[in-house]
Amino acid sequence: MEIVKNINKHIYRGYDIRGIYGDDLDENVAYTIGKGFGSYIQTLGKKEAVVGRDNRSSSPELAKAFIKGAIETGITIYNIGVVTTPMYYFSWGNLNIVSGAMITASHNPKEYNGFKIAFDERGNACGEMIEEFRDYVEKGEFVNGTGKVIEKDIRNDYLELLDRTINLGDRKIKVVLDCGNAAGSVIVKEVYKKEGIEAEYLYCDSDPDFPNHHPDPSVEENLKDLKEKVLKDKADLGLAFDGDSDRVGIIDENGQYIPIDYFMIIVWRDIFDKVKNKKALYDVKCSKSLVDELDKLGIEKCCYRTGNSYMKAKMKQGDFNFGGEFSGHVFFRDKFPGFDDAMYAGLRLIEILSKTDKPLSKLLEGINKYYSTPEIKIKSSDDTKHKIVNDVIEYARRKGYNLNTIDGMRAEFEDGWALVRASNTGPDITVRFESKTEERLELLKNEFMNEINSSIEKSFSF
Repeated sequence: MEIVKNINKHIYRGYDIRGIYGDDLDENVAYTIGKGFGSYIQTLGKKEAVVGRDNRSSSPELAKAFIKGAIETGITIYNIGVVTTPMYYFSWGNLNIVSGAMITASHNPKEYNGFKIAFDERGNACGEMIEEFRDYVEKGEFVNGTGKVIEKDIRNDYLELLDRTINLGDRKIKVVLDCGNAAGSVIVKEVYKKEGIEAEYLYCDSDPDFPNHHPDPSVEENLKDLKEKVLKDKADLGLAFDGDSDRVGIIDENGQYIPIDYFMIIVWRDIFDKVKNKKALYDVKCSKSLVDELDKLGIEKCCYRTGNSYMKAKMKQGDFNFGGEFSGHVFFRDKFPGFDDAMYAGLRLIEILSKTDKPLSKLLEGINKYYSTPEIKIKSSDDTKHKIVNDVIEYARRKGYNLNTIDGMRAEFEDGWALVRASNTGPDITVRFESKTEERLELLKNEFMNEINSSIEKSFSF
């Protein structure tokens, strides 16, 4: 294998390293990143790391190359094999090792792959940490040494953690589970069998080609088959997991999609009188329905930037017991270690349902309703997306709008809000709109989409 000196800078993203296998990533790039990783963590006083991988076709080759590069710097790698990303997070505490890499492209299409990396106790690298590592790798001043690989199986310990933190009630719940043939397939049946839950499995056989649908539960179209099976089987709910099983999608007993910010309302209604620290963390994409409910419950609110690395770090810094983001990452720290785990999130919802006679749809009674768009992605190059977002921010400032700029721009109005931000996972601009009326929603959407399109046209004119 060879060291690559001109790695595409665009694969270093906001909270991971990610690109198209064969174009941006190959075994030589993985080998180089592995050498950089092994050398870099030693500057932080670390000599051990955990490595896991998802079930994508390219993951074995990339993992092998990354590990080879890393051990050539003299560190010890604990190889935990094919796992979900939450299992990888679990291994940090289980093995008492805080450095590591998960080879995965999460919910991206099958041709993508990448690395979620942790250097030290700060957790998943994001933002400036990723940029510093990129610059370090570019210098190529790697350490030489003779390390080793230790194979480690964490499955049973992970299953015991889930079992230990779930306490089901008397009501028997029937669930349909959809893994999208992705990494969750390697453990899902063991998880739900161990809890004694009646489960039907949809696309839960591992297949790296994802032949049935794209494994991204935040896109409602991907849940069409799950909705149909929930209705056909008269199940109490349906749960879908993304490509590496750290994000969850939820379908109620009527085959209706439940947005994650609504799921967060259900959880807060369940736990608010059980936790001492009544503070909620949510991201800029979340509905005002959640904000209103937190106000009703008397819970302190913190609206933060999107991205599981940012959210996870904020959860710990702010000592939040529960938080989440609209894309499906949710974080429990009341009786769970705090990492985002789609299967555990599903178990918590089943736990809530097992202690009530109400169907899932009725657990959302009394919330304030708003009209909103789904998350809309507008294609833009990585070179121009930030400039376009900044153009829209300047427009909103000229208009005197009330802005939250923690992550792009969320313009707040008395009757709604508009979000425009640059995606951290791809060459996209992400937008979402919400208002009290459909008419106002359309006006907000048209206003900001016009500004985005105008900025895009200007970018192409140069």
